[in-house]
Formats: sequence, structure tokens, C-alpha cells
Amino acid sequence: MKKDINFPQVAGVSLAIARKKNETDHFEWYVYLINKNEHPLFDVLVSSKGYGEKEGNPQKTSTLRHLIRYVAPQSVEVIEPIDPALFHLFNQYWVSYYVGENIYDKKFIFVPDSISDENLISISQLNLEGVLHE
Repeated sequence: MKKDINFPQVAGVSLAIARKKNETDHFEWYVYLINKNEHPLFDVLVSSKGYGEKEGNPQKTSTLRHLIRYVAPQSVEVIEPIDPALFHLFNQYWVSYYVGENIYDKKFIFVPDSISDENLISISQLNLEGVLHE
């Protein structure tokens, strides 16, 4: 049963949505997984979806799932590109991974309009500006 499974506290793992300029000098946005730990992460499963409203009408995106077999210590992995047209939605990323035989699980939610120029910070692990969720 789920209540019998021990889910340890997630620490040292963050998500960021950051922008970088492409070769045509336009910004492209990506979702990044950041492992700040001194140990690797194994079998990282990320489920992403967007949901909310636009002009009073319910709106949701498809659910996407990504598997990253290995994330090295002190490293970054790109999860997916994200379209700025989705920034008005709740953008949810459910991350599960293994460290040894322990499974870790955390839901990261970027609330509507939190991904904006006013909220951008410098994210040292990426050398980019973005919104960091820890």
C-alpha cells in the first residue's frame, strides 16, 4: 500500500524554466532539472502538464512523460522546451527518482504568470536567466 512506502524528503533537486537566445537572436524557453547533490540520480521520471483557464474557459495541455536514466552529481539536464503561450497556466512537473534503493518524489508547480520578466533571476548552474523552483 502507498501508505507503507517511505518517501524521503527531496533535497538538492530543483526545476528551472529559463530562456536562452538562439542563433536568430530570439529567446527560447526550456525546463531544466538541476541536481545540486554530491550523488547521482537514477531513473528520473518527469511528468509534465499544464492546466488552468483562458478567458474564462478551461484549458489544459497533454501530459508528457520523460525518462532520464542518469543525472550526474552537480549537473543539469534539459527536460523539455516550453512555449511562452503556456505561461498563463499552472505548469506542473512531477519528479520521481532513485538514490540507491530509496525513491524520491516531488511535485513542482509554476503558478500562472510566475514565469515573467519581473521574476527572472540569474541561475548560476545554467548561466541563464529564469525562474527557479526549489
